[in-house]
Amino acid sequence: MNYLVVFIGAGLGGVFRYILSYFIQKQFPPYFPFGTLAVNLLGSFILGLMIFGLDEKDLINPSLKLFIGIGLCGGFTTFSTFSFETFNLLRDSEFLFAGLNILANVLLTVFGIYLAYIITR
Repeated sequence: MNYLVVFIGAGLGGVFRYILSYFIQKQFPPYFPFGTLAVNLLGSFILGLMIFGLDEKDLINPSLKLFIGIGLCGGFTTFSTFSFETFNLLRDSEFLFAGLNILANVLLTVFGIYLAYIITR
């Protein structure tokens, strides 16, 4: 049953990632992967809310924790896409944008977790 819960969550996370990333990317200039950044930030925030707001307070059952934490957030966030886009920026000698992409994704996703921690306290 746990496999099915993770499978469904990951499928929904992937669909949500596609929708949000596509929408965000269309709103901004194409030279920077803003869609992936937005997805990674939101996914980190959702994971933080689940961990700090629900799990640490014993307000979530194990199946829902698997669904959100591993399934939904795992299917929603995009580390492999982030890595690929960063590689492409490096390959194209866009070193400034590659560096900004690395810093923004790492710092903002940690900030997303921190923000969720602050909100749930």
